[in-house]
Amino acid sequence: MSRPRNVAGARASFGAVARAALAAATLLAIGAFALGCGLGPGSAPTAVQLLVTRDFGASAVHVWSAPQVRGEETAMSLLTRNARVDTRYGGGFVQSIDGLSGGQEGSAPVDWFYYVNGIEAAKGAASTNVHPGDHIWWDRHDWSQTDDVPAVVGSFPEPFLNGIEGKRLPVRVECAVVGAEACNTVTGRLRAAGVPAAISGLGSGIGALQTLRIAVAPFASLETDPGVRNIARGPRASGVYARFDAHGATLALLDEAGRAVQRLGAGAGLIAATRTGEEAPVWVVTGTDASGVTRAARAFDEASLKDRFALAVDSAGALALPRRGSS
Repeated sequence: MSRPRNVAGARASFGAVARAALAAATLLAIGAFALGCGLGPGSAPTAVQLLVTRDFGASAVHVWSAPQVRGEETAMSLLTRNARVDTRYGGGFVQSIDGLSGGQEGSAPVDWFYYVNGIEAAKGAASTNVHPGDHIWWDRHDWSQTDDVPAVVGSFPEPFLNGIEGKRLPVRVECAVVGAEACNTVTGRLRAAGVPAAISGLGSGIGALQTLRIAVAPFASLETDPGVRNIARGPRASGVYARFDAHGATLALLDEAGRAVQRLGAGAGLIAATRTGEEAPVWVVTGTDASGVTRAARAFDEASLKDRFALAVDSAGALALPRRGSS
């Protein structure tokens, strides 16, 4: 039996999810209305994007550049209007999309998860309103290592452009060396996408809970940043399928089961996002050294990041994370 994961908040415990599933029957009438015709009068969200993928974005199942939108949509009503969807638990949990079901694949549990502007949703899909410009991304993947990937990079320039729940947030680029190529490249790419961004030294935005931060620095310089340091502990702590060693000098690339399948040394970079609690996500453009940071900064663009949960780079090119394992 698949775990009822997308029915409730992204950080809900299994018990909370089960309670939400039991309550779903009570909400069925409301849910049916939402699925059929939106949640009431209002102008339709514009320029909404809808994406359905599998295996951490490795394969596209369905892509809509202009999905059908009517009235005030929820993430659930938008999906059901545009795709074939089977649900469970009173209509609150997505079991399959276009015939692709959650459940078990080999020895691993797989289910549908969804992200709004690159952020794991905090509520069930039937309770998440769609705002103008939102990028809604459903992905079916293995959650044997973690069922909490709080933020991903593959919706760039989101969340910097349209923010969270319809609210655009201030953006701060924090650099190990202000004025260096990596710092200027990241800032320039944001501004080219229409995102104004402040620039500062490392750590100046720590504690600004509703500021989207991008840390541009070697990972060894970020170990005291509470929003970033969980990356060193692997996906169960951060949702990022990569792990730096204790000195930040090597970068292990992990598969969907959390196993290290490749190790990168000097000149390796990483672009990833994570989130702690209700704080705004923090992104890292980082690496094993300054060269790796510069290499990561050069990959900080929509084409390179598209549909990626996270991205590693080395002299051979870009490497999507997690790496595909043999299981």
